Amino acid sequence: MSQQVVVPAVHRLAQARAEENFPVALRVLPDRYRRHLLAVYGYARHVDDLGDEPQAPGVDPTAELDRIEAELRALDTGRAVNHPVVRALAPTITGCRLPVDALIRLIEANRVDQRVTRYATFAQLVEYCTLSANPVGELVLHVFGQAGRAQRELSDRVCTALQIVEHLQDVAEDHRRGRVYLPGEDMERFGVTEEDLTRPAASRPLRELVAFEAERARAWLDAGAPLVSALHGWARLAVGGYLAGGRATLDALAAADHDPLRDAVRPHRRRVLRRWLAATVRSAG
Repeated sequence: MSQQVVVPAVHRLAQARAEENFPVALRVLPDRYRRHLLAVYGYARHVDDLGDEPQAPGVDPTAELDRIEAELRALDTGRAVNHPVVRALAPTITGCRLPVDALIRLIEANRVDQRVTRYATFAQLVEYCTLSANPVGELVLHVFGQAGRAQRELSDRVCTALQIVEHLQDVAEDHRRGRVYLPGEDMERFGVTEEDLTRPAASRPLRELVAFEAERARAWLDAGAPLVSALHGWARLAVGGYLAGGRATLDALAAADHDPLRDAVRPHRRRVLRRWLAATVRSAG
């Protein structure tokens, strides 16, 4: 892949789209943290898009993922790297001591996306989140220098929850891409078929299923919420923002009667701020 193709993608991905959970806290952070988080975000979105988005002619997503992994391993052993995405991330890897294995797990998640499009059980979906979501939280903690074992374990719960919330938002979009992240056992339990995912509005069984999965996600968020008070300084504020984004999205999903098909489910910024303030005050108690 040419640098002309990749570099615009990095800049586009680093714009921190306000509707997504990861960058909800970026705007208020000092530049020294914001630029590192944007570098991590740009890397994660580039890798994710290799599995999700149409590529330029001649680009093989699997080969591109292999190339990025090889460059990360080269960087980890002190060798020069050429890939523009890895070069853009290199100062953050060095300055924040990012674990390369966490970066590579994000690559592996997208390899999984190339061959797995359905999950039979919730446990399988959670296992996928250990590759697709949890490494991002670990990297964020390293950016703030607060990546102790206890913090990482709590972060994993938050990140798994945020990934499930995102899947619930994107039921229709994911299905159009040939993927279903609603566990098969739960679809069967609620009497939901894949045809239901193609309709302009959610059926009652589908809304009940989405509500069920949303409560699961909320429980995971609540289990990880002590992470906020386990952090200090800007890390507490940032992670409180990510948590608030997830909770506000669940609120928006409930306000839409758990119908992810009729309209895009996105939380209002004011609701995110209220949730953020609540998380910050609660953690200070």
